[in-house]
Amino acid sequence: MKRARASGRGSVFTPSDFLDVAGRAAVDQALSRMVKGGKMRRLVRGLYDFPKMHAKLGALSPAPDDVAQALARETGSQVQIAGARAANALGLSTQVPAKSTYLTDGPSRRVVLGKRVIDLRHASPKHLIAPGSPAGTVVQALRHLGPVGAADIMQVASHKLSLGDKKMLGNSAVQAPAWMRPTLVSIAQAASGAIDG
Repeated sequence: MKRARASGRGSVFTPSDFLDVAGRAAVDQALSRMVKGGKMRRLVRGLYDFPKMHAKLGALSPAPDDVAQALARETGSQVQIAGARAANALGLSTQVPAKSTYLTDGPSRRVVLGKRVIDLRHASPKHLIAPGSPAGTVVQALRHLGPVGAADIMQVASHKLSLGDKKMLGNSAVQAPAWMRPTLVSIAQAASGAIDG
């Protein structure tokens, strides 16, 4: 419970997050006790959260990114938001999809939390460029919007990405499909107005 409190309300865990403290059986028992005691919530099998509370609504749903990160930690893999979520994260779309899609170098997995679906899809390294970084989000937004969205992505990313992220994007451009490379290189070269993020 101390670790859950230290991570703060809204944090999501799997039993493997506590295996440095005790063995699996003891961790499972402790989590079960905390759920029964109302201190933690079991979302689905093997996935728990220390929920944020709202005065009128009660326990709030965890953020999809936190769920995806917990699942990735469990398998020692990386995740990257993809599709419409990536475009939304950059402010290029106001659409907030009901399904949150992530690419991962780990196993595919789908978690359904009420009306929300969190989908981790195994992807090959060529589709998982700079995972878990703002540069990776730019690549996924570009993949989602296609060549017609390249100019908008270039404008937003050149202002939003830090110099480090732009450098990462430039170094990763060779992994991207040929049609993406000119856009990624242009963003990487746009050093003006960069902010750390």
